[in-house]
Amino acid sequence: MATPHNEANKGDFADVVLMPGDPMRAKLIAETYLEDLKLVNQVRGILGYTGTYQGKRVSVMASGMGMPSIGIYSYELFTVYDVKAIIRIGSAGSYVPELALGDVVLTEYAWSESTFGKVQNGSSEQIKYPSSRLNTAIQAAAEKLGESLETAPVHSTDVFYQDGPSDYFKAVHEEHGCACVEMESFGLFHNADAMKKEAACLLTISDSFVSEEKMSASDRQNSFHKMIRIALEAAAGYEG
Repeated sequence: MATPHNEANKGDFADVVLMPGDPMRAKLIAETYLEDLKLVNQVRGILGYTGTYQGKRVSVMASGMGMPSIGIYSYELFTVYDVKAIIRIGSAGSYVPELALGDVVLTEYAWSESTFGKVQNGSSEQIKYPSSRLNTAIQAAAEKLGESLETAPVHSTDVFYQDGPSDYFKAVHEEHGCACVEMESFGLFHNADAMKKEAACLLTISDSFVSEEKMSASDRQNSFHKMIRIALEAAAGYEG
């Protein structure tokens, strides 16, 4: 059954979907890591693929940028396509010197000043949590691969270009414990909670508010393979 945003048929998606923001990153992941590959969606350029990884059926689909975008696609995956779990794999900006460029962070919880939850179903919660079971599986996958993995609270924001106080990130870190910032996990976790599904979020640090270092656009697209391998390993072992 297609939707206005997704031309896939029922059954085209696997139980677990990896969701990068960038459609080109979804294409890169699918073509690099999956076998028996099938393109199942390309509406609005939001590419979605299903294939196999280590013999396990896995899907990869872009989410676009921000909570409104991932909110649409995750809601439809959960409710229309019966997806059981979504692992977001994206980039983040570090709020603390302990997180350097290239570090991989597993989201402990997402704090947000967003009204996404309030508008979606009346929720007033400002903190949303991932699936503890899925987080445990991701940690086990990292350990199996011998990869280091940080766990930290994340600031999930609606605004990329902020013209307010330049030290706003310090206040968010001090008041809410957030060690880095991105734009989607709160909306994803909210939807998973509302639909009684599972979600998690892996992030690669691509820039820093502390050191002002930044990855290039090509680095963001091509240099996240450590995070991708961890997420695929967890997806391959997932039992819904």
